Amino acid sequence: MDTRDKIISRGGLHDVLEEHRRAGRRIVFAHGVFDLLHAGHVRYLRAARDEGDLLVVAIHSDASARQLKGAGRPILTERARTALVAALSAVDHVIIFDDADVEPLLREFQPEVHARGAVGASCEADLAAILGIRVAVVGHGSYHSTSDIVAHLRRGNND
Repeated sequence: MDTRDKIISRGGLHDVLEEHRRAGRRIVFAHGVFDLLHAGHVRYLRAARDEGDLLVVAIHSDASARQLKGAGRPILTERARTALVAALSAVDHVIIFDDADVEPLLREFQPEVHARGAVGASCEADLAAILGIRVAVVGHGSYHSTSDIVAHLRRGNND
């Protein structure tokens, strides 16, 4: 599949998921800002893909990323971040969303699995339980953070 074909609208995602559900496939959702794509992101998405048959990644829009991360973020535009994530082989489809959290998407699409990174707990666990969505904590135990990378670059450290 061409990388550009992986990037779809929310409306288009409904049609895609309906087809996959009819075929009995398990749908996994992952989400994040994915600003300055790094090894932790790649491991997280690869492990998320292993939790089901189809991986959908929801990427925060520029506005919601700014709301979450503060002034000066995101560094890359939503269009660039979406293209980078879509280029990963583990990812089947990518959408952009404007909400500060993923709960509206979980309600709307009701995936079988909601994949979370190894760092932090799922703030959506209660909703997931109500909707019958399994929360899977995936990824590598090593901590990676775009915020740490940005801070390192701003300090001008070369180590």
